[in-house]
Amino acid sequence: MSGVYEQVLGSDFQRLQPEVRDYLSLEPGSGHYGEGTGMFDVAGCPQAWLRPLLGLSAGEEAFFPEYGLNIPFRIENHAHLDPFGRSSLTARREIMFPSHTRIFQDTTSLQTVHGRHRLVDYVGKHRRLVTDLAVEATPDGMLRGVSQASRLLAGKLRLPLPGRLDARAYAQQWWDAQTGRHRIQVKVIQPQLGTVLVYAGSFDYRLVPYPAHEAAAHGVPGSLPAHAQPQRWEIRV
Repeated sequence: MSGVYEQVLGSDFQRLQPEVRDYLSLEPGSGHYGEGTGMFDVAGCPQAWLRPLLGLSAGEEAFFPEYGLNIPFRIENHAHLDPFGRSSLTARREIMFPSHTRIFQDTTSLQTVHGRHRLVDYVGKHRRLVTDLAVEATPDGMLRGVSQASRLLAGKLRLPLPGRLDARAYAQQWWDAQTGRHRIQVKVIQPQLGTVLVYAGSFDYRLVPYPAHEAAAHGVPGSLPAHAQPQRWEIRV
């Protein structure tokens, strides 16, 4: 079983820089997880007036009110099958602002309809926000992703966000040969408010074997370490 990005991109996956392919190749059952450590040149909400509002939702571990330069961070990537059998990649980021360490987490799952693959991204520890994710390999080998229409899952309700309220995330990831590090740049833009979240920086990345006492549990396709588990799972798209 290959990783979710390779399955979606198909032959275009080979157009990515080799280092980006390696980063995205983590697959369920490999017995390893990915660990990255680095520095965001900039991270957070650039609009001071909006930060108190984002603070109200910080507990969701999806958005955060801080903003700063030269912010250390750590990311873990875990490839697994979700409880519904979908191949998934869960990312858990620790963003270490001077006053507070924020967690930002999401699960990207592979949805297959009529033989066609697409990515669906569930954001936050309760997975209440879900977006479609379109990805492509650029001519120079970067990975580019753009979130599409978002839905808010509130109890039994599934609420599509109208275009004027929806925010889109624009992401690029590539390998910087000059520094020998991965680079990432993400902006979340809301049409009425402008940029509500940004993070951009560089990091080192490696594959780490699950600890011996956990390998039997976490090295199989349906596993996910307890600290990376969301509060709830969601099958709706």
